[in-house]
Amino acid sequence: MGFLLATAAFAGSPVIGAEHTRNLRTLETAPMLFEYHRQTVGDALQYFTYPRRDESFRKNFTRTEGDALLYFDSECGPKVTGHGGDSTKCTKVPRIGIAASLVGGIDYRSSESLEDTIWPGVDGGIYLRGFADSVDFVLDARIYDEGHSAERPKSWDREFLEVQKEENNSGVEYTSYARYRTHFAFNHDWLRLDFGRDVMHWGPGYYNNLSLNQFALPYNMLSLDLMVGPLRVMSFYADLRIYNNSMSMKNKDDRNLFGHRYELAVGNATFGISELQIQYDNLKPWLFVPTAPLFMEKGNYSEDSNNGALAFDFNYRLFNAARIYTEFFLDDMESPVSLVKNDNIEAKWAWMVGLQAGHDFYFKGHKLEAGTIAEYARVEPYVYSHFHANTAQIANLGDPLGNQGGPNSQTIDWNLFARLDGRFFASLHSTWFWKGTDYGSAVNDTTPRHDHMKLHKKFLDGAKMQYIMAPAFSYEGQYVSFMGELSLFDDKKVYLRAGFKW
Repeated sequence: MGFLLATAAFAGSPVIGAEHTRNLRTLETAPMLFEYHRQTVGDALQYFTYPRRDESFRKNFTRTEGDALLYFDSECGPKVTGHGGDSTKCTKVPRIGIAASLVGGIDYRSSESLEDTIWPGVDGGIYLRGFADSVDFVLDARIYDEGHSAERPKSWDREFLEVQKEENNSGVEYTSYARYRTHFAFNHDWLRLDFGRDVMHWGPGYYNNLSLNQFALPYNMLSLDLMVGPLRVMSFYADLRIYNNSMSMKNKDDRNLFGHRYELAVGNATFGISELQIQYDNLKPWLFVPTAPLFMEKGNYSEDSNNGALAFDFNYRLFNAARIYTEFFLDDMESPVSLVKNDNIEAKWAWMVGLQAGHDFYFKGHKLEAGTIAEYARVEPYVYSHFHANTAQIANLGDPLGNQGGPNSQTIDWNLFARLDGRFFASLHSTWFWKGTDYGSAVNDTTPRHDHMKLHKKFLDGAKMQYIMAPAFSYEGQYVSFMGELSLFDDKKVYLRAGFKW
């Protein structure tokens, strides 16, 4: 029973969502990795639509959040002597519960590609979570202050970075910025309406999902999650940014994303369909309706102002010890024949395949969760792009919403990982990556429509393999955590962090 309490002690959100690998780090290391591990070794129906509601949050609220700095629930009252009120009164799930914690940490980061060392990197803020009747919410908001060795610092997490010049600050020069993620949701027996700032992750892959990927940059969004028997339907809207500088006046132009995901789980198998439509200065709220097929509705609007994609994925679990999965992403095609020939840039597609295996070991009151993931992804040239630069690309702040390798890339990921008693984590992640250098390798590479059938594409032309080996280790305590990550060989990085949640 001890390992169960240790594992659950860090839980504290009504949402199971994407991992925060670049900022907003909390005490937990790779929480989604172990969400996928749970689905691999368990026997429940498997769903791969995130973020989604954590059904255990309310049930375990008093136990997991009782040590928060500020705490209240309708059964136990306010926090008393370090626990959620009088535990003898906590016999039912509370109707209202609120918890707030101070969170933050200090980082050391060094990156060869950014030609920069960040020290010290300090962040602090508030982590608020709770519920009242049918509503639940979570907010993680931080202020960051960093020292950089580079004369012209670049953003580590690819979002905005504000440089305070020494001539304006009494001789002190530093960088500062703010980051937050939030969800505010209304729940019913079979539906959830969620307002948030986060990132969608759709499909059974962990690293290389092709339609919507957890490692994309966050955006403001609205989602409707419906559960009807074994069928999950999610419809969502996102407000995207076109240019990589979010403070640019050019971002006054509108880029909007609508997406639907239909997911059927039967036994050990899961079938999924994801469809996306990007609209540039052409907002059509009707597309939010879950039963409106986006790939059909696309033909009702100007081709230059909208862009669509369709993806199919399949996952199958084997013996509660492994799962195999694949995803095929279709951005555009002139005809099925042109897709099979694959000889011109009108055939824009991507494919991913993967395997995850794992097992939970129990010995002398301890729990060891161990596993491995291997994935391969191929993204053809011009995928995620559009006819005119900075219009309806499937991208946010200049980066793809799907596979982070972007168009004209090939990726192999392999990770070995383990976690002991929910506290000690270790992993060894290897990546082999190829990126083409010719036209069609960036989301803003464009070609007029009438030339599409005339130009032959070149997959990975000029690409050189990059190999990265990244060992990582962390300790996750009740109030503090320590972690270290290294990237070796072709993209050298160091990331060390000490964090707290009080």
